[in-house]
Amino acid sequence: MATAPEPAVTTTVIRRSDIRNVAIIAHVDHGKTTLVDCLLRQSGQFRSSQLDRERILDSGDLERERGITILAKNIAVDWQGVKINLIDTPGHADFGGEVERVLRMADGALVLVDAAEGPMPQTRFVLGKALEARLQPLVVVNKIDRPDARPHEVLDEILELFLELGADDELADFPYLFASSRDGYASDDPTVREGTMQPLLDLVLKKIPGPAVDQAAPLRMLVTTLDWSDYVGRIAIGRVESGRLTRGGAVLRSTLEGSLVPAKATGLQVFDKLGRIDAEEATAGDIAAVSGIEPVEIGDTLCDPGDPRPLPRLAVDEPTLSMVFGINTSPLAGRSGTFLTTRHLRDRLLKELERNVALRVAPIPGTEQFAEGGL
Repeated sequence: MATAPEPAVTTTVIRRSDIRNVAIIAHVDHGKTTLVDCLLRQSGQFRSSQLDRERILDSGDLERERGITILAKNIAVDWQGVKINLIDTPGHADFGGEVERVLRMADGALVLVDAAEGPMPQTRFVLGKALEARLQPLVVVNKIDRPDARPHEVLDEILELFLELGADDELADFPYLFASSRDGYASDDPTVREGTMQPLLDLVLKKIPGPAVDQAAPLRMLVTTLDWSDYVGRIAIGRVESGRLTRGGAVLRSTLEGSLVPAKATGLQVFDKLGRIDAEEATAGDIAAVSGIEPVEIGDTLCDPGDPRPLPRLAVDEPTLSMVFGINTSPLAGRSGTFLTTRHLRDRLLKELERNVALRVAPIPGTEQFAEGGL
């Protein structure tokens, strides 16, 4: 007697076409933040007063002083009806741990390389992490307006780097463009010296896939970044991997110890333009910011209370550098500045810990100093 055929396995995994999650990775000073500025200005969604300075996303005092990106930041740009979430990542090796976590929120990566310098150490480090995560790369050879630019040679060096890092044929066959972020144009012709960034935005929509989502799976959101607000406390940021997260909804938070703690998402926001806006819900593929869930940590998963399925936990790299902070004890102490005591120093370091989980801070016994870093 013939046996009945097994029922076909159906899948509910689809690619969202209305969103792109893209990380921008580059070595320090290869023009990454300038490229973001240019995309913001040419998107036509902002008032001139919102974009009245350079390096818009480098908002921290130290970032603006040093001209480098330290903390990853999210913005969103709408292009041809598609929301492009851009994740501006650090471009310095000292902040590599920040990069590794935020790559988990992306489906593709803009690999930005200076047309004169070529791939540099941080390019290698971050690109390796992006390839491990199977992000779709899109290469931008930037600063082609430099007098010493060598765009074709640099493109060959990038291909060699891909192969050295073990990229397969699919990833090594990457799309590419030549650009000048400072002058605001991109093209597939390295001799062009005019135009706009429209070719780059169009290529993002064409080559970088939308997030793969399982519409039937329960809620799962991996916390990859933390923020802090004096009004609502710690804010958990991550991509909703599956299901639906609602404002005021009950969730279970998976902890480092493996337990599931009941919590409530009292606040919910999604990224829009230069900031975040309140939302009633976030669905699979969205990058969301959730408040009211404390003490949430990097690597926690927000799960459906009825069907909790925690995601594999992220590891936060330990600090590799130690520094000692103390109050000024020189003969000129107290002649300038307003925060002069150990209490002020302690408060400032503890405030930094609310956002930066890669730091470790501890008092040095018998002194008025604090050790920060690898303790």
